[in-house]
Formats: sequence, structure tokens, C-alpha cells
Amino acid sequence: MILLLHNTYRVHGGEERAVEDIAWLIPARLGEAVTVIGRDSARTTPQRAAAGLLHGGLEPERIGDAVRRSGARVVHAHNVLPSFGWRALAAAREAGARIVLHLHNYRLVCAVGTCFTHGEDCTRCQGTNTLPGVRLNCRGSRAESAVYAAALSRWQDELAAQVDAFVVPSAFALRRLRELRAPLGDRAHVIGSVQRSIAACSDAGSGTYALAAGRLTPEKGFADAVSACVGAGVPLVVAGDGPQAAELRALADGADVTFTGRIAPDELARLRAGAALAIVPSRYQEILPLAALEAMAAGLPVVAARAGGLVDVISADGLFAPGDVAELSERVAALWGDADAGRRNLAIARERFSPDAVAARLARVYGPTGAPVTV
Repeated sequence: MILLLHNTYRVHGGEERAVEDIAWLIPARLGEAVTVIGRDSARTTPQRAAAGLLHGGLEPERIGDAVRRSGARVVHAHNVLPSFGWRALAAAREAGARIVLHLHNYRLVCAVGTCFTHGEDCTRCQGTNTLPGVRLNCRGSRAESAVYAAALSRWQDELAAQVDAFVVPSAFALRRLRELRAPLGDRAHVIGSVQRSIAACSDAGSGTYALAAGRLTPEKGFADAVSACVGAGVPLVVAGDGPQAAELRALADGADVTFTGRIAPDELARLRAGAALAIVPSRYQEILPLAALEAMAAGLPVVAARAGGLVDVISADGLFAPGDVAELSERVAALWGDADAGRRNLAIARERFSPDAVAARLARVYGPTGAPVTV
């Protein structure tokens, strides 16, 4: 039995999908039962969230009891803030489970998890020195910024001490976490996000539009994708929603740009099937956006910002300097409907992100028993 822990975010995104995919992968490829214990930030009052952060977690005994009742040999935790905290992992460990902590972002050190604030990349917080996050008011509320800074600083080492193995989605993420002086030790392992379905071939040559998918926020760079496609006269479909939606619609007014809003995964898959290429225009050092991996697994050529974990998976001919709209337009024109580029991406997806490939890596991290293993 593998027990997954995840505190969902107020606005669901890629991390929630990644947890769902792992919950699918474990019984499908590892042949083990899986249970997900979730807590929801959208249903947590600010007062209770602050209490969880400052106390190092709420009701940890429930997690220890769940391990004992289920006989779970591994607890694979994802986001543990604000309500699980290090105490939930300690309770699970005391109950006999091996602890794996999956770092989908930089929240072990960074209060917002993205290392992006006030429109720029930021690595000012280092290790337990989280005071820059208070000074910069990264959470948008002085009180909330102070609570996060205090909690991350106070409990960072306690949290890391409960972990047998860390999982990160990209080599870049591991490098950056080490630069941030996160206390990973020698326990971190790079395992990409599993892609449940990988296309048999690339149909990019028959695609009729560019596709950009994700949460519509400034750091994701969708304004650059809109400007580049409008300038080049390329049809663009933007799939997703977020606080920048109205601004982007105004920017695209009168152009061949379609906004779908938030859509279900099967509808997004249908959009990928009709695309000539995908654009991932991140303006920050993103760990490794699912939008890129999903496009690769669909056989699409991908034009992506030369940033973060994207550099680890996207070939040089698909990369552009973050924020450089002219270079983005050039890359779109060069890779439009390029089925050969799509086939190359499929080969990478099969080798690194297929269910069998990810399951094999996870199995080594989980180990045959609750005892520590070397990967």
C-alpha cells in the first residue's frame, strides 16, 4: 500500500494533475494499492492555515493512524503546506512508513514556490533565511508573508529530517534547490511527471493552430505568445484561466486568438490533436511545466522559453530567450507543423516520461520494503 498526501491549492493546477497521475500509475504499473489523503486550501480559513504553518501541521495523529490501519509501507507526500506539515510526516514515519517527499516547486525555501516575485526571477531567500520574502511581501499580505517566512525558517530542517527520499521533476529543479540551500542532502532523485498516453505518431503536419495551455498569470508568459502569434498572423488557441485572462483578451482583441477558459483534460487532449505546435512561454525558471511534457507526448513540436527545466527536455531549435517576442515568432515559423520535431519529442517522452519508465524509477525510490534504498 502506498499512501499519497496532498494539500490542494486554492486554484488547482499542474500539481493536482501530477498527483492524480501518480495515483493512477501505482496500481496500473506497480501493482500496489494506493490511497490519497487530501486537504484543501480553498476550505481552510486563514486562521487555521496560519495555525498549521506555525505549529508545523495539524492533526498529525490522523496520518499515523492511517498508516497503521492501511499497513502503508510508503507515504509519498506532495504539497504539505499549510495543514500537514512536518508533523504528519513524523507521525507516518513513527508508524513505520518510508517517507518520500515530492517537490513540485521551490516551497521548501520560497514562500510562493516559484522563485518569481515583482515580475522577476528571485532567489533572495536562502536556506532558513526567509526574511527577504517578508521585506518583498511576496505573498501579497504582510501578515501572510510573515507567517510563511517564520514557518519555512522554523520547520525547514525538521521537515527534511523526516524524509527518506526527495523526488524532483527535473535536473534543473535539483540544481536550483541546491542553490537555494534546501536541506536535501544526498537523498534527491530526478523523476519526470508521468504521461499516461503517448501518441503513436506525430500529426503536427495537419495542425491548424498554435496551442498555449496553462494558468494565465504574468510569469507564465502568455502575453508573449499572444503578441508573437498576432504579429506573425498565426492562429492561436489559449487554454486555461487565471487572473490575467481579461488582460490577455484585450491584447488579442480582433486577432485570430481563441480563449477556451478552463477545460477538462479530455478537451485539452482534443486541442493538442489539432495543433501544429505548442508554445510554452514561461518568463521564470519553472521547474518543468506539464504543458510541455503533454505536448511532447502528443507528438507536437514545442517552442519554449530557454528557462528552468524546459532546457532539460526541449531541443535547442525550439528554445527562445524568455520575453523575446521576435525570437518566439521566428521559432514558431520555423517549427510550424514540423512532424520530424514532433517525432523527436515523442522519442524523448517514451524514454523518460512513459508509464513504464516513471514506474521503474519510482519503484527504486519506494524500495521493496520500508527500508532505505540506494537509487
